[in-house]
Amino acid sequence: MKEIRKKNKWAKKSYKKRHNLSSLKANPFAGSSHAKGIVTERLGIEAKQPNSAIRKCVRVQLIKNGKKITAFVPSDGCLNFIDENDEVLVAGFGRSGHSKGDIPGVRFKVVKVAGVSLKALWLGKKEKPRT
Repeated sequence: MKEIRKKNKWAKKSYKKRHNLSSLKANPFAGSSHAKGIVTERLGIEAKQPNSAIRKCVRVQLIKNGKKITAFVPSDGCLNFIDENDEVLVAGFGRSGHSKGDIPGVRFKVVKVAGVSLKALWLGKKEKPRT
């Protein structure tokens, strides 16, 4: 009975997705929740219909494996705190690898810039360190 159950678990899509190693290879973070990277360029991505806005994003090259990803910059005016060649900490959007809302193809968000929280910079509680 135990062997049959072990074999039949793999028929479930959710179990297969969780335990198959190919999902770790496809994920740019390779299983971790956050990753550091270097900003290569700043860009604006147009929102999907029916919204019309330019969502501020950055292209980031991850330090751990060299993969390039697009990350969303939250809050109004936070793109001003991010320059090219800055080191940023990137996290997922919390949707298990799916893009959020009306931003097509963007699955990650910026959390820290040069070791300082983006929210603390935005609120004016901290300043970005001089390099």
